[in-house]
Amino acid sequence: MALVLRKSASEILSAAKWMISRDRRVLSSLPEKAEEVVQQEETKPAGRRPRFQNAALEYRHIFPEFLPDPNPKWRNTLREKMERADMLKRRSQIDIPEFYVGSILAVTISDPHAQGKTNRFVGICIERKGCGLRAEFTLRNVVDHQGVEIRYDLYDPTIQTIQVLRLEKRLDDKLLYLRDALPEYCTFPVDMNPELLPEGTPVPVNPVQVKLKPKPWLERWERQELKGVSNIEEHLKEKDRVRRELRKTPWEKFDLMKQYRKTIPIEDQSEIWSEVYSQLNQLRLSRKKILKKRNLSTPKTQLG
Repeated sequence: MALVLRKSASEILSAAKWMISRDRRVLSSLPEKAEEVVQQEETKPAGRRPRFQNAALEYRHIFPEFLPDPNPKWRNTLREKMERADMLKRRSQIDIPEFYVGSILAVTISDPHAQGKTNRFVGICIERKGCGLRAEFTLRNVVDHQGVEIRYDLYDPTIQTIQVLRLEKRLDDKLLYLRDALPEYCTFPVDMNPELLPEGTPVPVNPVQVKLKPKPWLERWERQELKGVSNIEEHLKEKDRVRRELRKTPWEKFDLMKQYRKTIPIEDQSEIWSEVYSQLNQLRLSRKKILKKRNLSTPKTQLG
């Protein structure tokens, strides 16, 4: 019984001391540790944005083929790592420059049946897709009043040179509607001179809007949200407008799972770019030294 009383008395004394110390802390002018953390968080500037821990994440726009397929059924980390090693070896042998959909390129490939054993094609990039060694891009040009398209594998060993004649972007991610557009929007001379931009300038965006030819079209362009076409409404009938309204899916932009399945997580991107960042950066620096020795020419005006 005495032990129980002693224990209870000791607990009462400790509780009394804790209450006295707490009262003194409230009356004192020194803040508690928890309050210091709160005040420090409140004094942070509101307009500051968190920076990326890895600056190489910006390479996802310049080298999109290094990112794997977002579909989990096609993911294989070992195969992807081996493909990245092969891609870096290929880039050490050939200069694959930075280009986007809408850029004008000149591709030279080895052709044993052509005169001089090489074949050169100039055209505008209307599509770029695929990942890894399966990355590909499509060029289009009008030759002798006939539309010609050639699809190249980006890491095809028969490609000798890829030259960017005009580096720019367009309003849409794909320019497949140029197949139904007027021919002057995708007609480029074979002997076109390269237009090099000064170092440090952002990639220009060409705001040109093309005009489509009358129907029939290869696809239902009126059902796609296209920013680079100006006269779609002129060739539509009332039934086409009604069907377009019935097949609209405005709820898809709020579908977070659909957006997640079409992207690669930031953690995987950081791991990939930390693996290839140093080698890609060295290749870009060596390319910049070569571009400094060339003469710059101002870009020409585009079709309105």
